[in-house]
Amino acid sequence: MKKLKVLVVAAFLVMAANESMAQVKIAYLSLDQVVGLMPGTAKIDSLLGRYDMDSIQPEYNTLVTNYKFKDSLYRDTVRTPKAVRDEIAKELANYIYQIQNWDQIREQVLQAKQQEYLAPIYKEVMDAVRAVSKEKGYSHVLSRESLIVMPDADNITQAVMTKLKLKAPTAPGRP
Repeated sequence: MKKLKVLVVAAFLVMAANESMAQVKIAYLSLDQVVGLMPGTAKIDSLLGRYDMDSIQPEYNTLVTNYKFKDSLYRDTVRTPKAVRDEIAKELANYIYQIQNWDQIREQVLQAKQQEYLAPIYKEVMDAVRAVSKEKGYSHVLSRESLIVMPDADNITQAVMTKLKLKAPTAPGRP
């Protein structure tokens, strides 16, 4: 009798496991490819270049000008009292740090601005991904770049592009 109960419980567990496994359906897509095809994405590079020239570069120029001014005050030992020179020395250290690390600071600012510009595009793409995955019954969608082996049947990139009314780029040499 105990063997029968154990067998029934084991059969029930196997059936429940199979039932829960059948509910997981995984798709993948190339998110960067879809985002790259969105209208307005090409304009972002020129906006970032303009932002760099209009906002970031003048800030750097101001930083260098202030550094040079403070440095000249610091070096003028005749007219600048020691207490003021000590205070300026602290400021100079900060200016030197910012100037030496300007490329890194600039990149961080540009990346933040790029994310700000791309946020509405990513939102639109993600809404389309959710809609397509729901229509096709996928419970999970992964990035193609994170997978090594994947079946072509589970690629929803084209379906998402269709949902967004995007045309797939043609390969060079193909009509």
